[in-house]
Amino acid sequence: MTTTRTTRLRRPLLAGTTAVAAMAVTVGFMAASPEQAKAATGPKLSLIAATGSVTLTSWKEDPGVFLDLGTYLTAEGTPLELKVTRKSYKDPVTLTQTVYEGGKAKAKTLPAGTVKDFSGLPGFAEITVTDATGKVVVNRTEAFCPNNASGRVRPDAPATSKYPESCPTNPFTLGSVWGVEKGWASNTYAGSYTQPVKLAAGTYTAKIRIAKKYRDLFGIADRPATVKVTVQERSWEDGAGAPARSAAGEHAGHGAAGEHAGHGTAHQQAPTAHAGHGPGHAPTIAQAGAPETSGAGPSYNVGHGPLKAAPPALPWAVKRQQAARADAPAARDTGGRTDGSRQAPALAPQAKRPTGTPTVPNVPKPDLRSLPAYGITISDGERDIPGKDYLAFSANVWNAGPAQLVVDGFRSPGKAKMDAYQYFYDARGKQVGYTPTGTMEWDPRPGHVHWHFTDFASYRLLKADKKEAVRSGKEAFCLANTDAVDYTVKNANWHPYNTDLATACGQENSISVREVLDVGSGDTYTQDLPGQSFDITDVPNGTYYIQVLANPAKRLKETNLDNNSALRKIVLGGTPGHRTVKVPAHDLVNAN
Repeated sequence: MTTTRTTRLRRPLLAGTTAVAAMAVTVGFMAASPEQAKAATGPKLSLIAATGSVTLTSWKEDPGVFLDLGTYLTAEGTPLELKVTRKSYKDPVTLTQTVYEGGKAKAKTLPAGTVKDFSGLPGFAEITVTDATGKVVVNRTEAFCPNNASGRVRPDAPATSKYPESCPTNPFTLGSVWGVEKGWASNTYAGSYTQPVKLAAGTYTAKIRIAKKYRDLFGIADRPATVKVTVQERSWEDGAGAPARSAAGEHAGHGAAGEHAGHGTAHQQAPTAHAGHGPGHAPTIAQAGAPETSGAGPSYNVGHGPLKAAPPALPWAVKRQQAARADAPAARDTGGRTDGSRQAPALAPQAKRPTGTPTVPNVPKPDLRSLPAYGITISDGERDIPGKDYLAFSANVWNAGPAQLVVDGFRSPGKAKMDAYQYFYDARGKQVGYTPTGTMEWDPRPGHVHWHFTDFASYRLLKADKKEAVRSGKEAFCLANTDAVDYTVKNANWHPYNTDLATACGQENSISVREVLDVGSGDTYTQDLPGQSFDITDVPNGTYYIQVLANPAKRLKETNLDNNSALRKIVLGGTPGHRTVKVPAHDLVNAN
C-alpha cells in the first residue's frame, strides 16, 4: 500500500544514444563457441563496442556522468525476439523467446522470475570502472531493453527493424514485444532507467560484461568489452556552451555530440543541434526534460503523460527547446537517426467529409478498455487555491483491437466545432462505412492548443457503495498513442503514428483533423487541474474508488461495450489542507 500527499516522481525520458552506422567496418563480431552454436536454436548474440574510447561530460552545475559507453548486443542468424506478458494483474509477468527449429518458429518459455516488469532484462550489463591507478570507482549493473536505440551492423541486414522502439513503463502494461533484428545491434545503455555516476575529470577504463545468467540463458560468449573513458568537466558559464578542457587537455568537441538529450538533468543537449561536431557547433542549452510525475505534475502537453510515449516521441528536452527558441532546428527523423527521438507524423484525414448513407458494417472494430488509475496523489491543482484539496491521478484508455479507432473531424466554414465521424475498414484496409460520432472542439488553453474529441472518456470518484461522489469535468481529448499497453494482441501496431500531440491534433485553422488510437496502444491523460481532478475539499475521509470509463455516451462503435470501466480503490484521510490518500495494491501491481 502506498501513502502519498504531494509526491512528484521524476524519471527522465529515453535518451539519444551512440550511432552504430559504422560498426560494420570498425568492429568484428564475436561469435559463440562451436558447441554453443550447435546447441543453440535461437540467435547468435554478441557483445561489441562501437569504439575503443569515449568522452563523457560532467556538468559543474549538475555533476554526474551517464555511462553511455557505446556497447551493443548484436543478433545474427535469427532475431532475438522476446514476448513479455501477464494474463491479468493477478498473475506475474512471464517471458518467452521465439526460437527456430528446422526453420519453424517455436515459443520457448524462459525461467519464472527472469523479469518483474516490462522495462527490460534486469541486471543484464555489469559495468566496472577503474581509475588510472587501477582502483575500482564504479561497480554497477544495468537493465537492458532490447528495443533500445539500434541500427544495422551489416549492409545486407533488413533495412528496418520490425520491433518496437522502447520498453513500456506504464505500471498496468499487459504485453510487450522486445527484439533485436537479425543483423542489427541494440545499445546496452540503460538510458532513462539508470542514474548518473560521480566521476571527477580524468581518464578511466570501463569493462562491460553480460551477466552470467543471461550468457547461459541465451548462449552468449563471455567476452567483455573494454572502453577507455575520458571525463571532462564543463560549465555553461564558459559561454555559449563553449567546451571546457578535459583533464587530458583534449578539445571536447567530437565526444559530446547530442549527449544525453532527454535525460531530465538540469542541462540538456539537443541531438538536432549537431552538438560537438567541431568548432562553431558547440551544444546549446536546452531546458530540462519534462518530469515524469506521479500524475499531478505539469507536463509540456498538459494532460498527456506522465510516462514515456511508446514508441518514443520527440525528446522533451528538444521539444522544450523548440518552444523557447523560434530558430531551433526541426527535430524529426533523419538519415541514420536511430536514437529513439523520432516524432511520428500524423495521419491525414479524408479530403472531405463523407457522403452517402451512414452505415456500421459487420467488420472488425476497436475494443476500448480502461486501465486502473495510477499516479494518484493529493494536489492543490497547481494553482495554490487556498482551502482547496484535489485528488489528482493519471488515466489511460487503450484499444485492444482488432481494429484501429479512426475518427475524422470536419469543420464547416465559420463553425467553432468540427463534426466527427468514425470510420470502418475491411480486412484489406478499404473503407467500407462510417457513422457520425459527436464533435471535436478547439481547446485554446496553454499546453493544449489542439482539437479535442468529445465524450471519449469520463472519470468519477465513487463511494464505497459504488455511488458517485464527484465527477471530473474532463471528457474531451486529443487522441494520441502515448503508451504501448499490449503489443501481443491481434493486429497490434508496433509502429503507430500519432504518438505526439504536436502531430496528432491539428491547429486552430485546421479544416479537418484525423485522430487515431491504434491497436495495442493507449492514451494517458493526467487529471491534475481544477475542473479535471476531483475536488475533495468537502469529501469525507473513507474508502472510495476512482472509475475510469471509456466511451461513456456509447457513441463510438466497439466490439465490446462491457469492458469499458476500471476501478481503483483508494482511502482518503487527513484534515482540510492536509489530506492524504492511501493507494492499496491492485492485485500484484503495487504502484500508486
